[in-house]
Order: sequence, then C-alpha cells, then structure tokens
Amino acid sequence: MAGQSRKVKSRIVATKKTAQITKAMNMVSASKLKGAENAIKQYRPFIEKTRDIIKHLASDDASLKHPLMEQRTINKICYLVISSDRGLAGAFNSNVCKALTNEINHQDNNCAYTVLPIGLKAFAYAKKQKYPLLIDSVINIKDDIEFSEVAEVIRIIVRNYLLKKIDKVMVIYNHYKNTLVQEVRREIVLPIEKNDFANQTISYEFDGDVNEILNMALPIYIENIIYSYILDSKASEHASRMNSMKNATDNAEEVMATLELLYNRARQAAITLELTDIVGGANVVNEN
Repeated sequence: MAGQSRKVKSRIVATKKTAQITKAMNMVSASKLKGAENAIKQYRPFIEKTRDIIKHLASDDASLKHPLMEQRTINKICYLVISSDRGLAGAFNSNVCKALTNEINHQDNNCAYTVLPIGLKAFAYAKKQKYPLLIDSVINIKDDIEFSEVAEVIRIIVRNYLLKKIDKVMVIYNHYKNTLVQEVRREIVLPIEKNDFANQTISYEFDGDVNEILNMALPIYIENIIYSYILDSKASEHASRMNSMKNATDNAEEVMATLELLYNRARQAAITLELTDIVGGANVVNEN
C-alpha cells in the first residue's frame, strides 16, 4: 500500500511540472500572438492598396496582356506550403500537410508538380513523402520573420513562372480568423486572374506606359501577397499553440485531481490498516 502511494505521489509531482511548462508556453504564445496579429493587421492595408492600383491598371485596358496574367495550359503546378519550424501547435502543421497531399492526389494525372515548403515541418513532410522539391533546402520561418528573408525565395517562384517552368502556383496555409478558429486555405497566386480586377471604382492617374508600370507592380504584388500569407500563417501558429498548451494544462490539472484522489484514498486505506493493527494489538493485550 505504501509503495502504491509513493508511485501516485511521484506521478502527481511529474504531472504538476508538466502543467507548469505547458502553462508557461501558453503565456508565451499568447504574448507572441499579439505581435503577430498586429503585424498582419498592419500589412493588410498595404496589400489592399497595391491590389487597388493593379485593379485600375488591369481594368484600364480590356486587351491588356502580361506574362503573369497569361492563361496557359497547366503542365506543372507549384504548391507553396507554409508551416512552422516547431511542433506542439495542435493540428496546425498536420492540416496543411494533409491539404497538400489531398491536392496532389486529386490533380490531373497528366500534370506534373513540385513543392516549395516554407517551414521545417512542411519540408520534413515533403521529404518523407518523397515529393519533388523546387528548392531542396530548409526555409526557416522564425517568429519575427522579415520580408527580406523570404523575398528571394518568392522571386524564384516568379522567375520559374515567367520562364514557363511552372504554369500555376497554389499557396496552402493556415488563415487566422480569431484566437479559436484557424482554417486551411488554398490560394492561386499565379496566374493572376484578370477577372479579379473587375468593378474598380477608385480613380488613379499614372505617369508612364501601363505595361511598364505593370512590369514593376505585378511582381511586387505577388511578392507581398505571399509574404502576407506567411504573416497570416504565423499568427495562426501562435493561436494554435496557445490553444493547444491551454488544453494540455487543463488536462494535466484534471489528471492531478484524479491522482490526488487516488493518493488520498490509498493514504486513508493505509491509515485504516494501521489503526486496525493497533486496535487488534490492544485487544490481544487486554485479553491477556
């Protein structure tokens, strides 16, 4: 009985330490989430304004053509998958990996594909599944990731598209809706759909040829919209990890409550046994 009490007590101590760690991680993720949420909220107006300018340019001339808007036969697709470098974030990484596999399994069999994973978890998954990679090296995605750190990778995508090595680019990432809800989204960034630029109401005046402006503006737009998806994914990561650690802390506290009940019962049984032995010994003495 004493041995059982010691085992239960040891489990209580271990579970308590685990709860302290998960609670600390929950607080850290909550703090990081505020910064990531502010970053994506501050970046969205820039994306919207850039999109408005391109909408105006594209709608200014119905016959306007540009390589990034060119609709061509899809012979090869590039899947840009955004994950995290670390785990302990619930289903954050597994959801985007499952979405990638689902897209590959349901694409046209005559269509080739390549994968560009951003984040260690997506890279490890793509290597494990033996998917063809556009870049065979890890692209890390730290908490305070800057545009300059991913700009060259995004430009590689644009160059491959312009060289017709890939014909379509789909981004798979976790979209941050709120602290409790993050959903996997699939966004086609190339080719740029000209229909998306309809119903433009804001009036702009441009100095220069429309084609020259588009040659400069469209690559910048693609670079920045992909970067916005990375920021969006980072906010989702912190929210998912915060919720995961909160659930882990709650579960640990429930386990501790159950273990403490078992410990008290075992301790009470041991005390009862000792009292029985004492009373039994006293009765023997009195009988003699």
